[in-house]
Amino acid sequence: MENNKIHKAGFVNIIGNPNVGKSTLMNALVGERISIVTSKAQTTRHRIMGIVNGEDYQIVYSDTPGILVPNYRLQESMMQFVDTAIGDADIILYVTDVVEKSMKNSDYIEKLRNVESPVLLVINKIDLTNQDALEEIYKKWQTLVPKAEIFPVSATEKFNLDSLFNRILELIPENPAWYDKDVLTDRNLRFFASEIIREKILLNYNKEIPYCTEVVIESFKEKDDIIHIESLINVLRDSQKGIIIGNKGSSLKKVGTQARIDMESFFEKKVFLQIFVKVSQDWREDKRKLKQFGYILD
Repeated sequence: MENNKIHKAGFVNIIGNPNVGKSTLMNALVGERISIVTSKAQTTRHRIMGIVNGEDYQIVYSDTPGILVPNYRLQESMMQFVDTAIGDADIILYVTDVVEKSMKNSDYIEKLRNVESPVLLVINKIDLTNQDALEEIYKKWQTLVPKAEIFPVSATEKFNLDSLFNRILELIPENPAWYDKDVLTDRNLRFFASEIIREKILLNYNKEIPYCTEVVIESFKEKDDIIHIESLINVLRDSQKGIIIGNKGSSLKKVGTQARIDMESFFEKKVFLQIFVKVSQDWREDKRKLKQFGYILD
């Protein structure tokens, strides 16, 4: 007898303003640490996929950069990732939280009103508010995006994520799997190595420094018992290079140690990590370098 069991597969794209918890939500839904998470804006620069597989379904989540008004070409490329994610979604997860102003970047709210894809509007961080305030926020979003289904959640506490997941599973279309069932993400190990280093830069440096850096993995050689990684931190100016390195190399050593420890946990293997720093003037505006760094796609 033939197996006529229905298989569902679809793309669930996560968009929203900076710092509302998109990456935390993505990681919680995927069950793995796919996107880096910090309290700083622009933590996510790329569109990153996390894939959840079941016997009869495959959900492909996409984390995207936080919505912003671009100030330079890098940010223009980041917003292209967001616009593409709106256009090719089977389901849009629009993430807000209990503190942000509802009309921030109102042009994207207008896009949500007019998209054909189902919109699940996620109010995150509800553990930081009370019931009365949450009801007011809920009503406000009902008025702003009437077509959206609203899910109050706490991604950090994993509250109400089961309801959100079940609704996603109901909405995704019938399709064969888009990726092999043992694939967790569309990104390779080099990408995660660079993201781990970039996360440590975000956590250890203040002001403009994290936003002026780009991490490139120059060499990634995996052996049975160890991975040898050579990485390069690109900065805009000589003064930033000095700050990244620190007194007698102390700051860079701290970043390297923290990154190596995280990499060993992530890759489940010993890591030998070398980090160098290079001045790449105006890389955020340089189309050739942005293409090299993966921000401009062919």
